[in-house]
Amino acid sequence: MNRFGRILWRELHLALRYGGDTVAALLFFVLAGLLFPLAIGPEPKLLGTVAPGVVWVAALLAALLPLDRLFGADFEDGSLDLLLLSGLPAFAVAGAKALAHWLTTGLPLLLIAGPLAIMLRMPDAALPALLAGLLPGTLLLSLLGSTAAAVVLGARRGGVLLPLLVLPLAVPVLIFGAAAPAAAALGETARPELLLLSALLAASLPLCPIAAGAALRGAVG
Repeated sequence: MNRFGRILWRELHLALRYGGDTVAALLFFVLAGLLFPLAIGPEPKLLGTVAPGVVWVAALLAALLPLDRLFGADFEDGSLDLLLLSGLPAFAVAGAKALAHWLTTGLPLLLIAGPLAIMLRMPDAALPALLAGLLPGTLLLSLLGSTAAAVVLGARRGGVLLPLLVLPLAVPVLIFGAAAPAAAALGETARPELLLLSALLAASLPLCPIAAGAALRGAVG
């Protein structure tokens, strides 16, 4: 755990020192949400209906932005070899990277999703369900994204392949995540959708770091 904490602290320190990726992701998230009222019109009822999907799609696309350099920078300068030789299993290194991605990208997206949803005229009853779904949902996006980033590491045009891998895997997350606030807005319970998101997270927590670790070993081998 001490080595895991050191790697996590290293990633957070680098993210704070070079905060351009995080700022770009947050700005993209906000700007993407601002474009929808311009495209479909300012009618409050229509905006409130599409708001859950808008927030989730914008969050997914924003989470993709920093993934290209999640392992790429360390792979290019040789730091990844040292991390894998630190005595920590490869899946734990991948897990620390995924957690750092969530803390620096997913968590800030979660915090500003509420104001963005209010701006899009989302019904008040749907807002708690949206935020409750984004908590496991952003964690899932970080796990899936880190796995895909490890798989394409070292590949030609990996930045193009990365979204092609992540987007199909994220479809169930978007479906259940957007369905939860939509159900709450209609006065129904959002519990089934939130439980499904939690189940997906429980399955991804062990599987994604193991797959990412295997991909990292293959990339540096």
